[in-house]
Amino acid sequence: MANKIAVLGSINIDTTYRVNEFPKPGQTIQALSKSSTGGGKGNNQAVAAARSEAQTYFIGMVGTDDEGKFMLENLAEEGINTDLISQNKEIGTGTALVTLNSAGQNDIMVYGGANQAMTTEVLTGSEVVLAQVDFLLAQNETPQEVTLAAFKLAKSLGVTTIFNPAPAGKIMLTLLEYTDIIIPNETECQALTGSEITDEASMQAAANAFKEMGVGTLLITLGSKGVYYSTPSSQGLVPAFKVQALDTTAAGDTFIGALASQLNKDLSNIVPALTYAQKASSLAVQKMGAASSIPSAEEIRAALTR
Repeated sequence: MANKIAVLGSINIDTTYRVNEFPKPGQTIQALSKSSTGGGKGNNQAVAAARSEAQTYFIGMVGTDDEGKFMLENLAEEGINTDLISQNKEIGTGTALVTLNSAGQNDIMVYGGANQAMTTEVLTGSEVVLAQVDFLLAQNETPQEVTLAAFKLAKSLGVTTIFNPAPAGKIMLTLLEYTDIIIPNETECQALTGSEITDEASMQAAANAFKEMGVGTLLITLGSKGVYYSTPSSQGLVPAFKVQALDTTAAGDTFIGALASQLNKDLSNIVPALTYAQKASSLAVQKMGAASSIPSAEEIRAALTR
């Protein structure tokens, strides 16, 4: 049975331009195609959790514009509870511009909009929801002051907190003290610990650094190399599934949402849960788009049996 998940995070409209190669400075190029869909790390992680059958609640903010209305409807269609999503009358819904090249790599520019306008007021009434869930997920696309307040509240209610420090940037040390599980990629891990990730020894050194900052469990996503995990009782490397990537947008978000849907709070199933999440991510990168590429639990389970 899948978990109950709350996601505090960003909600964007993503517009993707497909190109053969990224433009050089000052260069104008022709895009091969253009498409728009729901995005934002919070949105993507919530959709991934919901599609993996987790009962999912969202805490966030959109504008009162058409984009905000679209995103509220989109999340509701995924079966995600949107009661705790506020609407800002003065600041528009967040947007992201994605440029995707023929190798499946992307560049992303994000306008935070309503995501960055959030204050701790968005948490009003969230105690009822947080008292029911297993995990609270957050990322670095919304104000850290809000995340800290949410994590403090969650911890007081016995909820396990998961922080994805993406995009990379300075993180409040106090926030890490209330983080149970942190999930950075190699770049984000180096930004937070100051140490380059080169081998398993450097990964364990990073885990020790996070433990000193108050975080008990570290998961480093390593792209095609898999994911490294270090918990209070075990550590290891779970390899990735080898696939031909078409679009890596939301690969990490798919991994995190799928993982949270399956992981036991005591981490007793850490390897099977990571394997499930890796398979979800490997399926997502073989499709175009962000949330539109995220697989269902049925698709993931079927792929795991093949």
